[in-house]
Amino acid sequence: MRITQKRRWLTVFSALALFASASAGVLAKEPGSALELARQLNQAFIEVADQVSPAVVVIRVAHKASYSQFDLEEQNPFWDLIPRQFRKQLEEQQRDKSRREKRERPREPVFDAQGSGVVIREEGYILTNRHVVDGADKIKVRFKDAPADWFDAEVRGVDSQSDLAVLKIDPKGKKLVVAKLGDSDKTRVGEFAIAIGAPFELDYSVTFGHVSAKGRSHLIDSLSMDQDFIQTDANIYPGNIGGALVNINGEVIGLNTLIRGLHTGIGVAIPAKLVTEVADKLVSDGKYVRSYLGIEIRTLREFPEYRDVISGITDGVVVKTIQPTGPASKSDLRAGDVITSVDSKPVSTSEELKSEVRSKKVGQPVTLDVYRNGKNIKVKVKTDAWPDETTLAANVQSRAPEDSSDLGLTVKTLTRELADQFGVDKIEGVIVTEIEAGSAAERAGIRPGDIITEVNRKLVATAKQFRDAIKTADPKKGVIINFTSRGTNKFEILKDSGD
Repeated sequence: MRITQKRRWLTVFSALALFASASAGVLAKEPGSALELARQLNQAFIEVADQVSPAVVVIRVAHKASYSQFDLEEQNPFWDLIPRQFRKQLEEQQRDKSRREKRERPREPVFDAQGSGVVIREEGYILTNRHVVDGADKIKVRFKDAPADWFDAEVRGVDSQSDLAVLKIDPKGKKLVVAKLGDSDKTRVGEFAIAIGAPFELDYSVTFGHVSAKGRSHLIDSLSMDQDFIQTDANIYPGNIGGALVNINGEVIGLNTLIRGLHTGIGVAIPAKLVTEVADKLVSDGKYVRSYLGIEIRTLREFPEYRDVISGITDGVVVKTIQPTGPASKSDLRAGDVITSVDSKPVSTSEELKSEVRSKKVGQPVTLDVYRNGKNIKVKVKTDAWPDETTLAANVQSRAPEDSSDLGLTVKTLTRELADQFGVDKIEGVIVTEIEAGSAAERAGIRPGDIITEVNRKLVATAKQFRDAIKTADPKKGVIINFTSRGTNKFEILKDSGD
């Protein structure tokens, strides 16, 4: 009996031992498997750095004696994105430089700035940011495999609106490694992003993070900026600028442009799609000419005030303003229209519409699919070349933000006498004669002398028609006012908060 029980216990213990041994083997394999995956990922980053770094160059710049770093503040909209401590450092350097130049006689160029660039053609074409080479007297570049060899570079072309520049060097028989420009449209938020450049003169530094966001716009307060940006948390510092932002496949998805504050984890890069488009023209023509329609637009789904007062459409691009001298002013397009496609290609964001129009040949007519008053119509607009910043600013009237206080405006039927009194040419519609201080009308930028032509998409030609339209409207929901201000067609949404 005892022998039998002992055998039973031995059998149980043996089984438990075997189970424990097997479990330990499984557990032992799991960390090994995870470690192997980590090693593979580690190797992937190493291979990307090895693959792309030869196509990245270090750029040194000697500025002209007449050049002032302070010009960036006035001419370069990216200036405000430079962290304050670096702006202060640049200003101090410029003051020191100015004092030295007053004391010293003419001398050899002093290379006082550095950035990064990316080889895009084996003939010696290199892409960088415009502000990296702005005001340059002499430019030199070098490659990773030959740190002692500097090549003279000249500016082939610049595009101030995208802040891109193409340099040209004579390779002198050197076989250049060309970066592979990827399709930034296929880039996905969350994927790995690797930045390669020369921050703080620490050449060929590699940092990695992720694509934090796409389609970032309104980062720069400039009328000329018509593109969006890729946001990344890969560390980008001064000196990295103009370098490559690449994916795990070693494809350049963007050109590192600037950072919003130091150690914030917010870096921005110009998408590769725009980079390719602009760079090709800079190489071939030395410049990039954009087409434009002369309208201010806003993505409908990001414009809830307007979305709440129209029906039948949820996606598209709203025409906020039509510039009086722009191409669209000569077409049937109206402020308040919702554009849904350009030449049959759907557009649902402002950036998509800009991209479609930008790539058209100057003077080429485009057909816009437009939603207006519950109907889908087609409007043809002949594009024109994008004007310079000064002309653009003169055509766009600034407006205060919309408000939900009382509507607060008084109108009269427009007569020739009133038109002469307010100095306007138009004699159709109702003219605003008074604006109540602090009202929605004032804060929306409506002013005496403006001519209202529509209320909630209905034409108004007399003060009575205006009053009747207001009576049937719902001020708490929002009243759409189409009007002309100093020759510019606009619309605003006025609300009464009921306070």
